[in-house]
Amino acid sequence: MPEGPSIVILKEAVASFAGKKILEATGNAKIDMSPLQGRKVTAFKSWGKHFLICLPGMTLRIHFLLFGSYSINEQTKPKPRLALRFAKGALYFYTCSVRLLDGDPEEIYDWRGDVMSDQWDPALARRRLKAMPDLLVCDALLDQNIFAGVGNIIKNEVLFRTRIHPESRIGKLPPRKLGELIREARNYSFDFLKWKKAFELRKHWLVHTKKTCPDGTPVTRVPKMGKTARRTFYCASCQVLYE
Repeated sequence: MPEGPSIVILKEAVASFAGKKILEATGNAKIDMSPLQGRKVTAFKSWGKHFLICLPGMTLRIHFLLFGSYSINEQTKPKPRLALRFAKGALYFYTCSVRLLDGDPEEIYDWRGDVMSDQWDPALARRRLKAMPDLLVCDALLDQNIFAGVGNIIKNEVLFRTRIHPESRIGKLPPRKLGELIREARNYSFDFLKWKKAFELRKHWLVHTKKTCPDGTPVTRVPKMGKTARRTFYCASCQVLYE
């Protein structure tokens, strides 16, 4: 599943299509394609894991789910969910969720919850977390209402970076640790973006998919943890369980 930084990369990659008219919209997405044809793309935006194609009066929302992908100018897979053809070039989206929303994204999304946004509000994240003291931190980091854009890789690496055991509960974290968790969710997301652009993301992983911690301790792998039931990697020696 693409995480927030990967959606930012996509947004930047398609920037040249902004202001261009959609000549044809096709695909097997269960939306009415007819309103798209002939409309100009006013902007591309991202909110968390949502890729947004802004059109006059409406917004196309692409969510890549677990196995979604895209290609630019060349169709690389059969049966795209959505294909948008322009005078020069095309965009293709595969195995994803496509929805057509009424209105402008600014009226739909709260950008304060997006860890990649200039409007990110850590104080709001703290208030939302404190309202759920029994929530496991592994689930909290994946809650898109609190940390939009954070996915499983970021979750595992942030918890290792902050030395917090994934089964700790939010209400048991010392105030300093809670602040550190919030801060590093954003910091690591921008590190992720930098490393992803440099094609070196994997080499910076310290615990995600690893067998041993940098200190030599075996890494614990849990196939499904918490309500989100996502793959979790942690070091029982380095990461403190707050309970």
